[in-house]
Amino acid sequence: MPHNHELKATIAQKYAAIEAYLDERGRRMWAAAESRAIGHGGDALVSDATGLSRPTIRKGRRELDSGGAEFGRIRRPGAGRPGIEQSQPGFRRALEQLVDPMTRGDRQSPLRWTCRSRRGLAAALTNAGWKVSAMTVGRSLHELGYRSQSVRKSHELTPHPNSHEQFEHINSKADSFLQRAQPVISVDTKKTELIGDFKLTGWEWQPKGRPEKSLSRDVPQDAAGKAIPYGIYDMSRYEAWVSVGLDHDTPAFAMASLRRCWEELSTSRYPGARELFITAAAGGGNGLRSPTWKQGLQHFADETGVRVHVSHFPPGTCKWNKIEHRLFCHITQHWRRKPLQVFETVVDLIGNPRTDAGRPVKAKLDKSKYPKQMTESDDELEAQSVRRDESSDDWNYELHPQ
Repeated sequence: MPHNHELKATIAQKYAAIEAYLDERGRRMWAAAESRAIGHGGDALVSDATGLSRPTIRKGRRELDSGGAEFGRIRRPGAGRPGIEQSQPGFRRALEQLVDPMTRGDRQSPLRWTCRSRRGLAAALTNAGWKVSAMTVGRSLHELGYRSQSVRKSHELTPHPNSHEQFEHINSKADSFLQRAQPVISVDTKKTELIGDFKLTGWEWQPKGRPEKSLSRDVPQDAAGKAIPYGIYDMSRYEAWVSVGLDHDTPAFAMASLRRCWEELSTSRYPGARELFITAAAGGGNGLRSPTWKQGLQHFADETGVRVHVSHFPPGTCKWNKIEHRLFCHITQHWRRKPLQVFETVVDLIGNPRTDAGRPVKAKLDKSKYPKQMTESDDELEAQSVRRDESSDDWNYELHPQ
């Protein structure tokens, strides 16, 4: 018979009112009585209304037909499999010694340097003489309070004792330059990316069952090259330039990128600029200890007549450089789903994102060669007009035109 929705709602209401007062036998016998009163189709209707399975209702009907079940125990004595600790005492202690050998005292655990999966733990326990399955291992781990978790990056390295003072110096100097309408830029190199049919993390909408395919392995030898994005971010106008290199991340490449950016900055943005403030990381092509970087800045100051001020972030704190969270994060989000098959794809994907203020990013491919090994003569090093701040651990310096 078709389901009667009003009758179903009535049964559900009755069951909700008495469920808390019924034990397992009482629930199935009550459901069987309701089903018998309904007649044909009663099992389906009562099952939908109460959530009890049809076999349970049929069992209750058999108990009603037999004249009533024996009262006392609801289930047969001795039913159910004994727990793992009852059948194999000491199992959980052995499991914990495998999972956490450093705190349990067993430094020679067979899984000390291997993957601690449920199957791996079950295999190790089986080899030790225990009769256990991967399902039992997983259930026991949950009962012991363990969960499968990844490593969380939370331990901060010990900061440099002068880190706080350096951050205050950078902030105050940047504010001073911005108030005087002098340019302040943040520079850094983004992570090098392999060019080719390599997988990048992320998701995008594709027809069902037809994901975009890539190589099964990321082998650098199979790459058509590598893309080295060097970014420059204008803190005043919230604009950005990215030069995509093909060779090496060197000070010469950093200076070439800075020169191309300055050609536009000096003509259209800051035509009367006499000073330039640069914030940079402590390593890479614009590294603190690189004499080639300082030599390039000296040549740049001589050519442009601009006094260059440079402040480096303390080691390990480059993530606080403005360009990291104002530009690079948007680039990463934009191209994380697309294989970077050709260099032009990298340039196009970099040019599509916008900065936090909605300004477009200007990207250009730099096909020049920048060898790693470049030495400076003693005369060139002595010609650098570098003025350092004695109290800043060489993190702040100026280069004046000569």
